[in-house]
Amino acid sequence: MKTQRLAQDESGILLAADLLRQGQTVAIPTETVYGLAADARNGQAVAAIYAAKGRPSFNPLIVHVAGLDQARTIADLPPAALELAQAFWPGALTLVLPLRADAGIASLVTAGLDTVAIRVPAAPVAQALLAQFDGPLAAPSANASGRISPTTAQHVLDPDGGLDGRIAAVLDAGPCPVGIESTIIGWPHGRAALLRPGGLPAEAIEAAIGGALLRPEADPDAPTAPGQLTSHYAPNAALRLSAEVPRAGETYIDFARAGEFTLSATGDLTEAAARLFDTLRRADSMGQPIAVAPIPDHGLGAAINDRLRRAAAPRG
Repeated sequence: MKTQRLAQDESGILLAADLLRQGQTVAIPTETVYGLAADARNGQAVAAIYAAKGRPSFNPLIVHVAGLDQARTIADLPPAALELAQAFWPGALTLVLPLRADAGIASLVTAGLDTVAIRVPAAPVAQALLAQFDGPLAAPSANASGRISPTTAQHVLDPDGGLDGRIAAVLDAGPCPVGIESTIIGWPHGRAALLRPGGLPAEAIEAAIGGALLRPEADPDAPTAPGQLTSHYAPNAALRLSAEVPRAGETYIDFARAGEFTLSATGDLTEAAARLFDTLRRADSMGQPIAVAPIPDHGLGAAINDRLRRAAAPRG
């Protein structure tokens, strides 16, 4: 299969929607990262996502929808979830919600769970595609499972960790402005819980709900939401974290200082999140171990550190 690279114009969006209707997989741009999309109602198409990525089938997917009305046809939104949806959708927030009996979603999407992860993306091209397709799209990150997430169309097509030749097309809308996956919130114990830090800071959610989020320990062998595997987002090279200075033979990813591989010379966490995965890829291309400077563990820094810890974890 030759992977087509589609422009973000009307013809590209129409072709992408048509491919999705045919049960094909298409990498699509969102404000967070590029996602590998397929019709969430088509079990064979969803299976093709898992096959292309080499993703374990016990790891659930996020369903992307055009808006709140479509979300309500798939999941029940209790008042606490509705409050967050109205505050932060469209945007970098995924809600894990009770799956409706009549949702019509392929069982592979939820990995057999009675909950479903749903997001309304804010990216204009993603919104245009969802409107044209007129249905829910299952879409994990468009990369080989466990490897660095893609924030450009070229990342999707890269020979190392990309999906060129495994998927029908990639819809190219340039770099993703947020650059890190969505924040995932669920209610596993009747209270709002942070299941994965991401592109929406936990502090903003806590301000909206007027209280602290639970932070339950995830079981990587039985994930209840995407992004909970111990080893994930990984480069080929070994990764050393919280490194004040590099050791001999290490490529150094800096923060709050200028450098070839700095995440943000000014210490801007928003810029650092947007540049994280691209910088990891460029550092990995040097072919030697990588050291990363300490990153503040608040705001988007919490999500950056989450990705870095999983990228540095021992691989099974």
